Parts: sequence; structure tokens; C-alpha cells
Amino acid sequence: MRWLMLYARSRQVPTSATAITLIALAVWALDQGAGRGPGDLEIAVLVLTTNVAAASIGLGGRDDALERTAAIRWMPRRAAHVLLIGAVAGAVLLAVQAAGPSLAPAALVVRDSAGLVGLAALGAVLCGAPFGWTLPTGWLAFTLLVPPPGGIVGEVASWMIFPPGTAASTGTAWALLATGTVLYATAGPRR
Repeated sequence: MRWLMLYARSRQVPTSATAITLIALAVWALDQGAGRGPGDLEIAVLVLTTNVAAASIGLGGRDDALERTAAIRWMPRRAAHVLLIGAVAGAVLLAVQAAGPSLAPAALVVRDSAGLVGLAALGAVLCGAPFGWTLPTGWLAFTLLVPPPGGIVGEVASWMIFPPGTAASTGTAWALLATGTVLYATAGPRR
């Protein structure tokens, strides 16, 4: 069990957990009595992206050489870390919704947290762990600021805000999760 604690500390899990908890408390506190109805997708996607961005800093350790030469198998640990970030990001938002505001359907939360964590893992591979947050944040900005084009292209480009039953949006999110997780698990973060 000691290795798990050391791993968590080296991946800045306590700091990320604190940030995610504060985000959840802020969303819950700010939404009390706001009178919004169900389906505040933009807020839900913003919270999910913020949760994933806060946790993505832990996608790399402090010693790159140690991660490349250690005698332990990194691939399953990296894959589990990515999947755990996605699960926690979605679970925290679902817990906030259970305690008060209804922002998005559970299927959308699951789909979007999966796609966003895949983007974060891909960002860690391409840009390095300290900048893993850039791809999910950039795609969120694009989604919220640029009107979606019509058809399949719009469903793929703005997958975060389309209903969970949309095949192209769901396929995009799961493809991002699979691609990001596999690349991060095999290659690790960029140096």
C-alpha cells in the first residue's frame, strides 16, 4: 500500500483532489436558488473540463528518466490513472447534481468526462504532462464560442454539447478516450 501513497503524492493527487472538491463546492454553492432548470449543458461541460484539467497535472511525474527506466510496468498504471481521472471528474459532477442543481443528464456526463480525459491524455503525450489541460480546454473554448456547423461535422466538432443519443458525438468522445488512453499508456507523457 505504501507504493500507492507514493504514487499518489508523486502525481499530485492530493492537490488535484482539493481543487476538484473546491470546484464542486463552488458549483453547488453558486447554484443554490439560481432557479435554472435541468439542462445547463454549458455549465456542466465547464465543470467537467475544469475537473479534468485540475487532475491532468498528475499525468506525469517529476522525474522523466525514472518513468522511462523503472523496473515496474507503467502501461497498466498509466491507463488506470487516465480512467480514474475520467471516473472521478464525472462522479463529482453527478454527486453535485444529486445534492442540488440538475445540470446535465448522467449519460452526457459519462460521455463528456470520457472524451475530455482522453483529450487530456492526448495532450500529455503531445505537449507534456504540465500542459495536458490545453487540449480539453481548447476544445471547450471552440465548442462554446464557435457556432457548430451543420450535419455530422457539427456533431463531431461540438460533441460536448450534443445530446447523449447522438451517434457521431458519442463516437467522437469514445474514440478520444481510446486514442488518448492507448497513446498515453504506451508512450507516456512528453518530456
